[in-house]
Amino acid sequence: MATNSIISSLSFQSRLSLKALFDSHPKLQLSVAFCAFGKPRRGVYISSRAMGSSASSQKSDNVQESGLVDYASVSDAEWKKRLSGEQYYITRQKGTERAFTGEYWNTKTPGTYHCICCDTPLFESSTKFDSGTGWPSYYQPIGNNVKSKLDLSIIFMPRQEVLCAACDAHLGHVFDDGPPPTGKRYCINSASLKLKPK
Repeated sequence: MATNSIISSLSFQSRLSLKALFDSHPKLQLSVAFCAFGKPRRGVYISSRAMGSSASSQKSDNVQESGLVDYASVSDAEWKKRLSGEQYYITRQKGTERAFTGEYWNTKTPGTYHCICCDTPLFESSTKFDSGTGWPSYYQPIGNNVKSKLDLSIIFMPRQEVLCAACDAHLGHVFDDGPPPTGKRYCINSASLKLKPK
């Protein structure tokens, strides 16, 4: 796909931003990479560098370090190979395991809970508490390894979906009825987790 057609597929707002960038810096060279998966605009990455500078002398923000995986490019077929049926249903299709059935709902083993899909550390056992809901519950994630977004999948019941920040695996939901110090309850599916004991 030619660079011009990639740029023309961008939103009007994005094209205005690019035009402003090149109008203010006419000696910039455009480098566009297009990944064909999901929604086309999701895979568009744009970087620029001054004319005459070598690509190896500058490090782009979207370039993966060696050994890291671009999880956005992992296909559904590959996720199905890597995960059990239940893990795939919950993490990739936003499913929910039944209460009081998951492996970790009542676990008290000290350790760190990692994402089953990408092994990112998500929660420390020291932040786990008994919420009485039948799902593992935590009052705080590790750093910025967990993100949330509005979930409107149930009519008249908006919730905050919780995702792994590295691979977008569905983990569960977060509610504002947790204990101090955060007041949050991260209600997580056991099948989305892997406990690494201390």
